[in-house]
Amino acid sequence: MCTDRSRSARRLAALSALLATLLVPTLATDEAAAAPAAVSQPPAHAGFDYQIGGAYPPPAGVSVVSRDHDDAPAAGLYNICYVNAFQVQPSAEGDWDSDLLLHDANGEVVYDQDWGEALLDTSTAAKRRRIADTVDGWIDECAAKGYQAIEPDDYDSYSRSEKLLTSAEAEAYITLLSAHAHSDGLAIAQKNTSELAGDAAKTGLDFAVAEECGTYNECGDYTAAFGDHVIVIEYTAKGLKKACSGWGDELSVVRRDLDVSPAGSPKYERQTC
Repeated sequence: MCTDRSRSARRLAALSALLATLLVPTLATDEAAAAPAAVSQPPAHAGFDYQIGGAYPPPAGVSVVSRDHDDAPAAGLYNICYVNAFQVQPSAEGDWDSDLLLHDANGEVVYDQDWGEALLDTSTAAKRRRIADTVDGWIDECAAKGYQAIEPDDYDSYSRSEKLLTSAEAEAYITLLSAHAHSDGLAIAQKNTSELAGDAAKTGLDFAVAEECGTYNECGDYTAAFGDHVIVIEYTAKGLKKACSGWGDELSVVRRDLDVSPAGSPKYERQTC
């Protein structure tokens, strides 16, 4: 015998099932709309030129270029936008709030001695967010100019911080940049820092830009994490020879002068495998 109560229960169950059927596609559509745009990695083993010291017409055979974020991308090529994300350009300390510069126990700003660049203080979540807000603005500018990827430099600045910063803090910060780059539809590179390459999936990094991995026998550390999506820059003839002999058939490899001078400059040098 079917009671009024059992009829009501069956009706309620049927209505719930119908609502579930109608809502599932709607939720899936909303999630797809909210997901970041797909990003494209630089083509593997492509002709590459490193132009962060100044833009100039790419040499024949080049299809991937890295340029400073102040420069325009090269028409018709895959363009990587260079930003100094962990350190401050020389003499630009005044562009940052003082507390975002790393200070030692004596209150002195900590510098990368090789390049004369002040280190940014990524030691707290609040500071990382404030630093990222500025760098995210540069990433937005790169996207607006038509770049396809970001190269945030000095990921390894913690190693020059007099032990005031840690690799975990660097990873937390670059994860913020990765999320923002992806939201702009841009791929993001791991710059150097082979010791953290194994965490690329966690930090959201898509490919690697590795300086002198041939010289220091580190190219395999990057390929283990990124496959053949690794761009190699060497600065000596010996380093180029090592990179080409070990990886020239798989990776993009170029030799540039240490100052990465524009073509036509007295110091300009460029060679490939």
